[in-house]
Amino acid sequence: MSLTLLDWAIVLAYFALSIGVGLAFTKKGGESLEEYFVAGRSAPWWLAGAAMIATTFAADTPLVVTGLVAKHGVAGNWLWWNMVLSGTLTVFLYARLWRRANVMTDVEFAEVRYSGRPATFLRGFRAIYLALPINLIIMGWVTLAMVKILGIALGISPVWAVGICFVITVAYSAAAGMWAVLWTDLIQLVIKMTAVIVLAVYAVRAVGGMGALKEGLAGRFGSLDAALSVVPPAGSPWMPAIALFTFLAVQWWAAWYPGAEPGGGGYVAQRIFSARSERDGVLATLFFNVGHYALRPWPWIVTGLCTVLLYPGGVEIAGKRDVEAAYVQAMVDLLPSGWKGFLLAGFAAAYMSTMATHLNWGASYLVNDVYRRFLRPGASESHYVHAGRLTTVLLFLASIVVTLNLGTIEGAWRFLLALGSGTGLVLILRWYWWRINAWSEISAMGSSGVVSLAAMAWFARPGAIAPGPGADFEAQAKTMLVTVVASTIVWVTVTYLTKPEPDEKLRSFYGRVRPGGPGWARVSASMGFGREPIPGGALSLANWALSAVLVYAALFGIGKLVLGATAAGLGLLALAVACFALVMRNLRS
Repeated sequence: MSLTLLDWAIVLAYFALSIGVGLAFTKKGGESLEEYFVAGRSAPWWLAGAAMIATTFAADTPLVVTGLVAKHGVAGNWLWWNMVLSGTLTVFLYARLWRRANVMTDVEFAEVRYSGRPATFLRGFRAIYLALPINLIIMGWVTLAMVKILGIALGISPVWAVGICFVITVAYSAAAGMWAVLWTDLIQLVIKMTAVIVLAVYAVRAVGGMGALKEGLAGRFGSLDAALSVVPPAGSPWMPAIALFTFLAVQWWAAWYPGAEPGGGGYVAQRIFSARSERDGVLATLFFNVGHYALRPWPWIVTGLCTVLLYPGGVEIAGKRDVEAAYVQAMVDLLPSGWKGFLLAGFAAAYMSTMATHLNWGASYLVNDVYRRFLRPGASESHYVHAGRLTTVLLFLASIVVTLNLGTIEGAWRFLLALGSGTGLVLILRWYWWRINAWSEISAMGSSGVVSLAAMAWFARPGAIAPGPGADFEAQAKTMLVTVVASTIVWVTVTYLTKPEPDEKLRSFYGRVRPGGPGWARVSASMGFGREPIPGGALSLANWALSAVLVYAALFGIGKLVLGATAAGLGLLALAVACFALVMRNLRS
């Protein structure tokens, strides 16, 4: 891609702004480990929510969506749209509880909820598991996307691409911690959303307008409905019935996935910990779900649909056709001077926001839950902050090794979904059922990992799944169903075969968090509280249902408007507004 002086000036100005914001918070972030990892628990809801949205808009995300729509049309996005129910569940049933737990990481929760050596083991093991294999896989595929982007856009080698990514990211994320992450995320979100909207406009112009796009897609997919329907057409060969059932009825509550964990967790929980109050935590998580699922996707989807016509079969990279890379090629071919630099800065922003979060998130586990808990307890706050900065750098170096050993971005995404596909139910119930113990979680994690890997190998063998456009989704769905059933049997059995947590630990947890509900009636009654409802009572469940309708109505309404169905779009958006008004009224109640 040929960049002018104006393009380079825009890119350099963005880097200077990001580094400047990060360095401005270096002193504040270095005051204590709490300031470094959870921003002193004083972030307003709009800042914490914007940071969640920015983090989940990674450099790989437009590429993954482009690949999905190029292969399957708009409905291919149900691979991640199904997580709305899990995300909105976190808003109204778990955000308050996470804030009340008053922990620095979600794995620290293990020793708040459970007792003894099993709790200690669970905390340490889960910290290492999430910080290293899981976190490194995510950082690896995000870096892989950035390598691909820079390789196509600038024609530079992967070594140089990774080197550039290293310098611009670690410069501020290691220096100031969560404060830098939050504020740079806000700036980066504005930049990258502007950039992808502009690219979508130019892409539609390049194919001759929306009418020409629809006509061309109807020819490519066999019908316009197959290309643009938000629901897979009946009998769709690429979406077998078992896969659609799994996505809509099982995956959202059964699968653990960063950013959409059943019961919350991960960096979403980290942002909730950073919020200044329970109310801010709830509003931040609601803002995130609306922004993540409803406001962001359509610029990516529109550009992805245009690439189907502009680059049939994708673009050639290293002798292979790559449909994901067509998104970057559109940037190279379609944008004029100035906008090329702006979109390149937008991709850098997408990369930096995600990497900075994952570096800080992973370092928080290794420092707070491994180093301080087991290796060096009782050291000074400044010592732990220095350890956090060093760990941040080491995590990035390790992610480079993972990057060089990944295949496709979508393949890594599916692998991670399968690996966590049997742990969701125990993560949900541990808050609302006193009988769950540390062995429940340990057995769920262990059995899920073993069964999912075995199931993936079994369904990948020749002849296991009939070849065809729906083979990948069918194999993924069957892997998830087998894993969920097997791991649930294992952890429920283990729960009843092992001792419950001591009454003293149960009362301590209940008094700290007050989760309420029938699952804690025995404990709450023994403490003199009687049978308490869950926080918010029935209104919390009503708000969950309303917010799910809100997000889907906004998502599909915006899509209808973008694609020219104005009346239907306005009707769906009116429904979304009505749901939002009811949710806010209920929250005030």
